[in-house]
Amino acid sequence: MPARFLHTADWQLGRPFARVEDPAKRARLQQERLDVLARIGAAAKEHAAEFILVAGDVFDSPHANKSTVAAACSALGAIGLPIYLIPGNHDHGGPDSLWEQAFFRREAASLSPNLHVLLQAEPVELAHAIILPCPLLRRHDASDTTQWLRSADLIASLPADKTRIVLAHGSTQRFDSVSGDGDPDDHATNILDLSRLPANAYDYIALGDWHGAKQVALNAWYSGTPELDRFPRGENYAAGHVLLVEANRGSSPLVRLISTARLGWHQTEFMLTGDGGVEELAAHLDRLIGSRAGTDLLRLDLHGTVSLEGAARLQAVLESYQARLLRFKLNDRTVTAASEMEIMALTQRGNDPLISRVAAKLVARANAGDSEDAVIARLALRELHAQLSRI
Repeated sequence: MPARFLHTADWQLGRPFARVEDPAKRARLQQERLDVLARIGAAAKEHAAEFILVAGDVFDSPHANKSTVAAACSALGAIGLPIYLIPGNHDHGGPDSLWEQAFFRREAASLSPNLHVLLQAEPVELAHAIILPCPLLRRHDASDTTQWLRSADLIASLPADKTRIVLAHGSTQRFDSVSGDGDPDDHATNILDLSRLPANAYDYIALGDWHGAKQVALNAWYSGTPELDRFPRGENYAAGHVLLVEANRGSSPLVRLISTARLGWHQTEFMLTGDGGVEELAAHLDRLIGSRAGTDLLRLDLHGTVSLEGAARLQAVLESYQARLLRFKLNDRTVTAASEMEIMALTQRGNDPLISRVAAKLVARANAGDSEDAVIARLALRELHAQLSRI
């Protein structure tokens, strides 16, 4: 009989999102990582999953604070279905790990009796499946945690009629030697060589570490993180899902992506072609973000040239999105170039000769190429124009 389950990973609950300056927005991002657990539970029930597998990195740190641990246990308990998880590199197991601490054990027993933390590399038998966990017991492990699955004696001991599911966390040599976390010192550790597993011995390999959903072998998938936590890495970076899996002994698994993300992470590049480009940018961002506030993050690479008046309008547009977005990562390479009429209005002020002289000096400096002095002069001209416009 086939096993039907959800495969998920890389929740990283308690992630600090340190690059988000606003503490309220930072808290919103952290809360959404907890809120997605309810959506995972709803998806499991909607699609009649028997259980949920979590392939590591439930928490962002092996030292998650107690409030995060309690909130996680409460959310997992509310799901009701059996949940089986292994530690990953962010929340690795081992002596004195979070999983061994009295507080976690007490909260899990009280709030989530349906939760099963698999800290041993040994088979776990269910009604229709055998789970073969490969937990990480240290952050950086030079050995392959799937090595024990190569044993002929182990394979011979497994029930012939039950679906065999491997649960592991790490990087496969098939697609990327760099950890999905982007940790530079993970290059030579936590490597999983799935090619050395005996052919047809296992029916589905549930992986964690890479944050986008990705198939890396006929029967092996990364689920990705269920709620995005970074700007997409290319068009095929399919984060924000869980995997609905139907696997049967000796058959290829059926895998379907189920969307669970709520937040929008966007990246775009825009070239301003004069002042009219500012309104085009506003329309472009409106199509991308709409009237939403507090649910999106944006990385914007901005190029082009605008007048002083256009720069003021551009600043107003960017200010609005700075307020609406949870994070606005702006790479502003626009150049402010005063129009002839704007230069005349600033440098030929008969009733204000001091401002005229200052403006003339700034114009001269602003036209001196791309030096730091020229950049500062253009910013000063823009500010002078803005201040005089308010008079």
